[in-house]
Amino acid sequence: MRIRLQGAGITVRVAAGRAILDDAAISVRAGEIHALVGPNGAGKSTLFGVLAGDVAPASGEVLLDGAAIGGIRAPDMARARAVLLQENAVTFPFTVEQVVRMGRAPWARTGAADEDDEVVAEAMAATEVTAMAGRAVTSLSGGERARVALARVLAQRTGILLLDEPTAALDLKHHEDVMRLIRAQADAGVAVAIVLHDLNAALAHADRVTLLAGGRVAATGTAADVLTAERIEAVYGQAVDVFPHPVTGVPLVVARRGL
Repeated sequence: MRIRLQGAGITVRVAAGRAILDDAAISVRAGEIHALVGPNGAGKSTLFGVLAGDVAPASGEVLLDGAAIGGIRAPDMARARAVLLQENAVTFPFTVEQVVRMGRAPWARTGAADEDDEVVAEAMAATEVTAMAGRAVTSLSGGERARVALARVLAQRTGILLLDEPTAALDLKHHEDVMRLIRAQADAGVAVAIVLHDLNAALAHADRVTLLAGGRVAATGTAADVLTAERIEAVYGQAVDVFPHPVTGVPLVVARRGL
């Protein structure tokens, strides 16, 4: 699979000079879901911000299709990659459809603008927010807002999706629906980097996993190779069992309790 985003030697420091991300490397390929996992404070969101071009590293670089992202014009970046942040606060009473349509802004005054209505309708249908099209986003629940935010990102129609905890506010059904939708995007050739706290979701859906701990990459590879019981306990400080699901065979992570 073609590498769309590649980072190497990425170090990010806070004002005092302490590294909150140290010598990290990652490759995000077309047609794959690459999950960033790790405990709180491990450096997931920082690495995500560097990949998105929103955080400038003290050293190292990120290449988008072989070009340093620091040298790519903002409009070109917006047409190449779409970013879904964990916080999607909308304080003005825009309607759901208006928010989703904002995802088409990078394509204004281009030939792709002719597809705006069709693309917006498809994104809303895929995330099951069509029935809310005329409602103010400020009136929605957290889970509904999360699906509207995802619809906006899908409407942007880019070849790279960067998603920070897209399922955090969702109920069980919509969690699975969204992960299936993201899987479909990858199967269609999109490169997906996704921050996840749910290790079972990473095992079920991710092609590759980068596990971070203390600002460094602890391991990277296939989900099954990276998320072993021994490594999870070492990184998270919690004993777990990892065993195959009795029906699907997909590995499951279960915390050890009461021992």
